[in-house]
Amino acid sequence: MASPTKRPQKAHRSIFDVLYGFIPITEWEEKIINSPYFQRLRWIKQLGFANYIFPGAEHNRFAHVIGVMHSMDQMIRSLGLAVSDSELFDPRAKSPAALFHKSMRIAALLHDIGTFPFSHAIEYAYIRHGNDQRRTHNKAKDLPNSHEHLGSFIIKNTDYEGGITRILSDYGFDVQKISKIIKGDSDVLIANQLMHSDLDADRMDYLMRDAYYTGIKYGQFDRDYILANLVTFDVGDGQLAFGVRENAVHAVEDFLIARFSWYSQIIKNPGSAKFDIISSHIAQAFLEQDLLHQFHDLLTMIQERDERFFWWNDIYFMTQCQEVRFKKLIKDPRISELTEMLLYRHPPKTVHHPLFNHRILASNGNEQEKEKMIRKINRFVGELQEVLNQRGTGSEWLLADIPEKDVVFTRGIGHIVKKRSTDNLYKERDPVKVVSKKGSPALLVELENTLMKHLSGFINFVPSVYANDSAVKLLRARKMID
Repeated sequence: MASPTKRPQKAHRSIFDVLYGFIPITEWEEKIINSPYFQRLRWIKQLGFANYIFPGAEHNRFAHVIGVMHSMDQMIRSLGLAVSDSELFDPRAKSPAALFHKSMRIAALLHDIGTFPFSHAIEYAYIRHGNDQRRTHNKAKDLPNSHEHLGSFIIKNTDYEGGITRILSDYGFDVQKISKIIKGDSDVLIANQLMHSDLDADRMDYLMRDAYYTGIKYGQFDRDYILANLVTFDVGDGQLAFGVRENAVHAVEDFLIARFSWYSQIIKNPGSAKFDIISSHIAQAFLEQDLLHQFHDLLTMIQERDERFFWWNDIYFMTQCQEVRFKKLIKDPRISELTEMLLYRHPPKTVHHPLFNHRILASNGNEQEKEKMIRKINRFVGELQEVLNQRGTGSEWLLADIPEKDVVFTRGIGHIVKKRSTDNLYKERDPVKVVSKKGSPALLVELENTLMKHLSGFINFVPSVYANDSAVKLLRARKMID
């Protein structure tokens, strides 16, 4: 924790951030940050194994979520929904406006509290593995194996000294409401928008933070101009929504384009993504052999304040890899080779074939092109695997990474209408709304003078297939790959 020379009025605590400078925090936020559940985030990298390619990408979830809290605060202030600092920092201030401002900051601070080691890479392994039946004795409830549900469980089931539930309850916060905001299903529309939408506090931080630490310029956008042009509007039924003034349309489009490029240049960078995929397959094998904490074990640890949960981080996973390899606890030569590659940064070969090329696919509510491409890739990967099975020695392997989640500039109007949850499209959580000078809202993708009307719905499709040397040699000899 750092204390500035000149403290902001009414703020007695602050943290210095590399992007934003001094960020004032309240006394309850300081207690949350100092809790072992939050401190665990110091030991989880924001970008998984991206540091294998970008040496500067050592930033962690700890710094990110503090940055999201700051971005949330700035968005709330820009929208005119903030209370004064005297109310914000006063634990006795309980007006609806004060509770909204405070709760949104807390939700931003806690939205990644359930992050898995190496973030999404290991999470996908837990999701694929499911709930392990060897843990039927566990008293914890049956939950999907995702960081959102794990985080919600922490927020609602740690009512003991140092627990998040206890801290929030001591200061009069509704843990159920904060959990709903984090999951994007709050009764308050604008809360869901600020936490989960095409223009939310999370993206406002991670695009800039990832660009800064990787050195990649994708992710830079005119943040100040967007913040200065946020505005609320009435959508009926006593609900407010937020959008941007029409003069900030191009700044928002730059933001959406930056995220689209960020995905292929950083998240799916061909040099680093392969190690994320390797780690995910290793983690799944470890779970199957009961060599990692099962998801239900984690829930029990949280309920019982078992300190082992606080060690469940990047270091834990890498230590398990080292121990399993050293003690030869897994006999599968494929997993053994993958573990060695991950530990010592020995990259697998990338399998080159026209089907595996990076593509921009059209969607616009009709996902047939993507589904057709996925079927073709899976069929061909199956053919490659069959050749390895029939012609190989048993040591050859393939790893296919076929994107399931769409990465788009923004959803097109066709998709929005098809998937809408209400007849009022301005109540839809995700799409960016543009507010005219007369105060009339419109969806960004509806406007004739925007790029997004034409770019919306295009999918950034980045499939990848990896293999070891012997597999590539065999498939090349059979002229099946480039």
